[in-house]
Amino acid sequence: MAYIVAEDREQMRFGTLSDGIGVNHPVRFIDAFVDKIDLVQLGFNVKPIKEEGRPAFEPKVFLKLYLYGYLNGVRSSRKLERECRCNVEVHWLLGKLVPNYHSIADFRKDQPSALKSLFKLYVLFLKDLDLIGGEVVAIDGTKFRASNSKKNNYSAKKLERHLAYIEEKTSEYLNQLEEQDAKEGNKNELSGIQEKLDRLKKHQLKYEALQQELEASGEPQISTTDPDARALLVQGQVVEIGYNQQASVDEKHKLVVATHTINRNDRNALSKIALETKRNLKLDKFTVLADKGYHNGRELQTIQKENIETIVATPTLVNSNKHGTTAEYMVSQFIYQSETDTYLCPAGETLKTTGTWHKKTRERDSYQFKKYRTSKCKDCAVRSLCTGRVNGGREIDRSEYAESVEKNAKLYQQNAQLYRKRQEVNEHIFGTIKRQWNMHYTNLRTIEKVDGEMSLVMTVYNMKRSMNILGIAQLIAKLKDWSPDYKSVTLFTKNRLIYLRNETILLKAHQFAA
Repeated sequence: MAYIVAEDREQMRFGTLSDGIGVNHPVRFIDAFVDKIDLVQLGFNVKPIKEEGRPAFEPKVFLKLYLYGYLNGVRSSRKLERECRCNVEVHWLLGKLVPNYHSIADFRKDQPSALKSLFKLYVLFLKDLDLIGGEVVAIDGTKFRASNSKKNNYSAKKLERHLAYIEEKTSEYLNQLEEQDAKEGNKNELSGIQEKLDRLKKHQLKYEALQQELEASGEPQISTTDPDARALLVQGQVVEIGYNQQASVDEKHKLVVATHTINRNDRNALSKIALETKRNLKLDKFTVLADKGYHNGRELQTIQKENIETIVATPTLVNSNKHGTTAEYMVSQFIYQSETDTYLCPAGETLKTTGTWHKKTRERDSYQFKKYRTSKCKDCAVRSLCTGRVNGGREIDRSEYAESVEKNAKLYQQNAQLYRKRQEVNEHIFGTIKRQWNMHYTNLRTIEKVDGEMSLVMTVYNMKRSMNILGIAQLIAKLKDWSPDYKSVTLFTKNRLIYLRNETILLKAHQFAA
């Protein structure tokens, strides 16, 4: 039996670019969506057409190319240029235009705020299609590796270790130099030692300059390649230099409804992503699910004041009494009585407060609390089971955020079944992006540009998911009757950029106040 015969390469063919692109091909939706929107109103930097010189590429060409590239796991500007030359789908999408990789890279780098606006606009489109429920959202964060190695990230202790090593080696080489001088040693050996000393001096000046810069910044660490990248705990004791991408995912179809980039852990991140969700979806009330890494009294209070219900896992209480406090006398067993502002202990005694507010600082947080005591502790028969303090009795601290914490704890206990949905709502999103799409790192530097790229990633994720839910033909049909709301999109993005640029100043002011 003969083999299947290939087509003759020299055979002339007649046809169009559309011949190889099916009716339900994803590139058709990308093309229709980008053609529908107004890039100027979204904040894209659209340069005016010049009468002289070489014509420029229309910005929509780059946006279509990036949406296609990220949808298919191609992020490199050089690889995207290659796709423009040899990919039939890109030929159809761009009409066989081939931008230079420099121009492709500059578009992504220079448009972070516009890419953020694009994400929000697509969220509004999904809401208009009734693909977003807006009743329950799950919030979580994941770490993306930054364009900065561990070697180029420094903390105060790391700089001290480097300087101590340099001092030790300098002393060692100076002693060797004296010995060689005394022996009238070989000139080559003396020259080699002197070169090592010069090299150490150069490194010393570098580390001392970094030390001064770190002290002036008030930050716990500094990165030299990407100044905004930070060493973040990824899992267990594993540390990676990167960013923490926050995402709010709607329960109905597991679509991302809010996202932004931070360079610290989750503890102080809940309110910003929750309020961003509220603005993006224009909601009056909804419920937030989050793990215990987000549990923070101040954050819970901020959210609850905005009429948002919180179901955040409560941290496990640790028994800090070395003398063996039993379960019956843990803090959770002391009942707060709001009418009298007192606590009732398990032994039936009342703990009172003087009303004085004390201040405590934890990491970058400072909060106030009141102390509750009773003189009956001195003669209590179960004192040894309740407290290990030799002088004085048991003390209960009540934070200014205690009411919000208790409200959240009650909702968490009453909605255990709903909380279990948290992982199935948002965890697979990060798994898809980081494992299946291999997007576990960022190509850009500084938090503002990384925020723009990650917004593009989340936009593409929503696109792919909505294509699977409704189908491409139906999405394109819905797109024709859709009227984009640019005003609310650009207003939010402008406020977000102001926040990003002033975040360091706000943190310093907060530290000073504390």
